[in-house]
Amino acid sequence: MAARSKARKRAFQILFEADQRGTTVQTVLADWIRHSRSDDRQPPVTEYTMRLVEGYAGHVARIDELIATYAVDWDLDRMPVADRNIVRLGAYELIWEDETPDAVAIDEAVQLAKEFSTDESPAFVNGLLGRFKELKPNIRRS
Repeated sequence: MAARSKARKRAFQILFEADQRGTTVQTVLADWIRHSRSDDRQPPVTEYTMRLVEGYAGHVARIDELIATYAVDWDLDRMPVADRNIVRLGAYELIWEDETPDAVAIDEAVQLAKEFSTDESPAFVNGLLGRFKELKPNIRRS
C-alpha cells in the first residue's frame, strides 16, 4: 500500500474513533501520536495523516453542513459511522488539499468504503464526493 493511502487509512481511523468516542479528532490524534512513540507495535502517525486530520478539524462545520445538504435521504446522524467519516475525510481532501488530484481523492475514499463499509457504500461515497467535485469552486468561495 502506498504511503499516502496508509496515511488516509489512519486518518479515517482517527476520525472514526473520535466519532465513536464522542471526542475531538485532535484528542484522538494526540493519543495515536503518544501511543506510536511509546509502543513500537503501533504504526507511526505520519505528517500526511496529521495534515489530513488537522485540515478536517479546521473545516468540520462546513464539511458536515455540505454532507447534510447533499446526502439525499440521509441525515448525518443516521448515516453509517464509517460512511460519514469516509465522506468527511474525502470531502476535506477533495476540496481543500490542492496537492491531491480530485480523481485520486475520490478514488481513495471509495477504496476506504470498499474496505470498511457495506456493499452499497462505495457508490454512495463516489456519488456524494462527485457532487462536491462539481460544487468545489463555489464551496471554496464561500
